[in-house]
Amino acid sequence: MPTDENNDDDVSLFDAEEDAGQRLSKKTNIKHPVASFFHLFFRVSAILVYLLCEKVGNGFIGGTVAVILLLSCDFWTVKNITGRLLVALRWWNQVDEDGQSRWVFESRKGTGRVQSSDSEARIFWLGLIVCPLIWVVFAFSTLFQFNIKWLPVVLMGLVLQGANLYGYVRCKVGGKTDLKNMATNYFGRQFLKQTLSKEEES
Repeated sequence: MPTDENNDDDVSLFDAEEDAGQRLSKKTNIKHPVASFFHLFFRVSAILVYLLCEKVGNGFIGGTVAVILLLSCDFWTVKNITGRLLVALRWWNQVDEDGQSRWVFESRKGTGRVQSSDSEARIFWLGLIVCPLIWVVFAFSTLFQFNIKWLPVVLMGLVLQGANLYGYVRCKVGGKTDLKNMATNYFGRQFLKQTLSKEEES
C-alpha cells in the first residue's frame, strides 16, 4: 500500500511535468497572431501580385500600383510594429538638436517585459530574410529576360525589404557594430582556428 510520502512524490512529479509543459507552450505559442500574420501578408502578397499580375490580366500599371502599395504597407508594418512586438527590436532615424541626422538601432533586452516566443522569432526572421532574397532573384530574372519595364518595381521591393533587413540585423548584432568589421573578425577567427588545428596535427 503506498504511503503519503510516495503520493507527495507523485504529485510533485506531475506538477513539475505540468510546469515544464507550460514553459514549453509559452515558448512555442504565438502571442501576437495578428502581427505575425501581417508580417508575412504584405510581403508575400507583393510577391504573388508581381508574379500573377500579367497572367491574371491586371496589366503593368495596375500590377505596379498594387505591388508598390503592398511594399509600402509592408515596410511601415515591419519597421514600426512587427519588429517591436515579435522580436523586441526597433530602428529609426533621429535628427539631433544641431540638425544632424543619425540612425538609432535598439534592442530591448533585460527590461522585464514579456519576451517574444521562439515561434514568433522564427516567423519574423524567416520572412525578413527569405523575401528580399526572392526580390534579388526577380532582379536577375528581369535583366536576363530583358523585361526592363519591371526593373524599377523589383528594385523598389529589394530596397524597401532590404532596408528593413539591414536595420534589424544592425539591431540584433548591436547598433554600434560595423557589419564589415564583424564579418572580417569572424573569418579571421575561423582562419586562426584552422591554422592552429593544423599546427597541432603536425
